[in-house]
Formats: sequence, structure tokens, C-alpha cells
Amino acid sequence: MLQKIFLILILILSLNSCSKKDPEYEIKNKVNPYKLYQEGLELFEKGDYFYSEKKFTEAELHFEIVDLAAKSAIMSSYSLYGINFYSEALINIERYLRKYPTDSNVMYAHYLIAIIHYEQIADEKKDLQPLLSAKSKIAFFLKKYPDTDYAIDLQFKQDLIQNQLAAKELYVAKYYISTQKWIPAINRLKIIVNDYQKTIFIEEALHRLVEIHYYLGLEEEAKKYAQILGYNYNSSEWFEQAYKVLNKDYKIRKKVKPKESESFFKKIIDKIK
Repeated sequence: MLQKIFLILILILSLNSCSKKDPEYEIKNKVNPYKLYQEGLELFEKGDYFYSEKKFTEAELHFEIVDLAAKSAIMSSYSLYGINFYSEALINIERYLRKYPTDSNVMYAHYLIAIIHYEQIADEKKDLQPLLSAKSKIAFFLKKYPDTDYAIDLQFKQDLIQNQLAAKELYVAKYYISTQKWIPAINRLKIIVNDYQKTIFIEEALHRLVEIHYYLGLEEEAKKYAQILGYNYNSSEWFEQAYKVLNKDYKIRKKVKPKESESFFKKIIDKIK
């Protein structure tokens, strides 16, 4: 819901309203596209996205000025997004991009594409495709429009996606560990080490590699991953766990929980607001 409100504010602040009549425009046809657009805008601002979409679509069909037709098309897409008609919204945006490739609001269309793919991740517990699609669309936007406020928002979402992808790899690796399928487990953990080094799961992945290699009698390999963990995260609990694997007499220290702390996500969100 907050995301929907955020996007509505973007549109209201960023898209110039075409509700005022062009003084040179004379109504010669029965349908007045300016009136349709204005009605659509009023419905949109009230949150009545279903009917606003119909008004914007009709306005686009009757506008003779290309810029105003394009604006109606993208507003129609945002209306479809507002009622969670994701597939329909994406189809409409792709049509908009093909028909109005030089429109001044193209950036907003690409932003909406990224957001739609990102929001479809929420209920996906098994299928990786929504995560990969969102990752691809966000990466495209960040490359094309890096110095924008929208890039800040999407960069944050990209970091969350990286963590989700790493979490899925770790989940699968733990399953293989529980069934003693060591090679598939090692391969999954190496994916995290190689591709998701900046995520919160890198430390546990390194620890699990120490555990598995030590269990298999590959002590040199175990020490190699322990050294990587120690060099980069020597104050973490996972380094202590790994150190204990290699040093059985080591006693893990009890850590005092900080009195006051804010989660990583809350800090970032507060910066974006």
C-alpha cells in the first residue's frame, strides 16, 4: 500500500497535468479527450484506479497531440498497476514503449516495469524466476538511469533481491547437508561465495564450507575457507564457530546484546523516505 501511495505521489509531482484546455483547441468531435483525461485524473487521485484506467485509455484514443496520448497511455498503465493487474499493466507499458519510444516519461515506464516484477516476488517461495526477472529489470534501470531518485529506491530493492537469492542457495545447501550430499552442498555454498559476497549470508556459507571439508578430511580446504572467514569477518559468530571446528578445545565467548540497535533495513528505509 505504501508503494502504491509513493508511486501516486511520483505521478502527481512529476507528470505535468494536461487538464487545462489548449486555447487553440476547438471541440469538433463528440468526445473531448481533455475532459476524459481530467476525469481520469480525478478518479486516479481518489484511488478509483479501475475507472480511471478506462478514462485514460479512451482519452489516448482521441488525443491528436502525441505527447498527450502518450501521457494518457502511461497513466492507464499506472492505473492497472494500482489494482494489481500486473500482467495487463506490463502489456500496456510495452505497448506504450513501442508506440511512444521518445516520450519524455519513458523513465517512469521503466521504473514501473521494475516495480511490478519486484512486487511479484513476495509470495514466491519456490520459483526463482520472479526473483531473476526483477533482478534483470532493476539492473537495466540502474544502468540507464543511475543518477535519479528512483535509482536509490531500486538499488535498495536490488540489495534485498541479492539477499533473497543467497538465502535460497543457502536453504538448498542445508538440505543437501542434511541428506549428506556433500558435493551439491559445496557447489551451492560456492555460488554464495562467488556471486553474493555482499549479502548477509556470506559468513554462514563460509562456515558451512569449513564444516563440510573438515568432516570429509580435507583439512587444508577447511583451513582455506576459515582463513577467508577470519580475514574478512574475524569478529563474527560464524568465525568463532569455524574456529571451533578446527580447534576443539576453543570455547565460544558469550556476546552481550547491544542495548539499542536499529535493523539494517530500517536505517536504509529511513534514508529513502
